[in-house]
Amino acid sequence: MTQLAVVLLAIAIAIALVVVVAILAAAAAAVLARPDGAGYPSALTRAGAAFAATLMLAAALTTLFAS
Repeated sequence: MTQLAVVLLAIAIAIALVVVVAILAAAAAAVLARPDGAGYPSALTRAGAAFAATLMLAAALTTLFAS
């Protein structure tokens, strides 16, 4: 396995891990919104915001450590 293949595999695994963590954060936000009295549309909105915020945080940390 060449060095380029190893780097690309590591990047793919890191991206997959970030997406899984973002999905888990979104699911947790949606589940926690329901007992709070939020309807399904509001819970999905909160889940979407949590998903986007998690991806944005990962992008910011990547930018910070890449430079």
